[in-house]
Amino acid sequence: MIDLRVVTPMGEYMDQAVKSIHLKTVEGEMTILSNHMPIVASLVPCRLSITKENDVVDDYSISGGFLHFSQNKALLLTDAIEGRNEIDLERAKKAYERARARIDKKDTHTNMKRAELSLQRAINRIHVHG
Repeated sequence: MIDLRVVTPMGEYMDQAVKSIHLKTVEGEMTILSNHMPIVASLVPCRLSITKENDVVDDYSISGGFLHFSQNKALLLTDAIEGRNEIDLERAKKAYERARARIDKKDTHTNMKRAELSLQRAINRIHVHG
């Protein structure tokens, strides 16, 4: 088992034992199992899937962040995390529309990197909500 601790700027979001952690790093998707080699990874906005001891899989939307794993202890630092039942689908759809409009506008005042990240986060929340 892996002791997973998720921390946001608001404080500790989760601290529980899990069988596996599946997420996406800047280098691609990965699954962490017990006794995985130590790793520090930069995360992109993605679906975080954790498999609990009873083989139930819980999905979360994370905004990116960092993961440190060593000796079956995982620390995930993220700006934002929402469980499937915490996602406001209408809000996510509106965020998608706003980001899409900013990208399509293509003027010199639009911060394209920020708009693209907003779009990625909105799409991720919509997909996790399912």
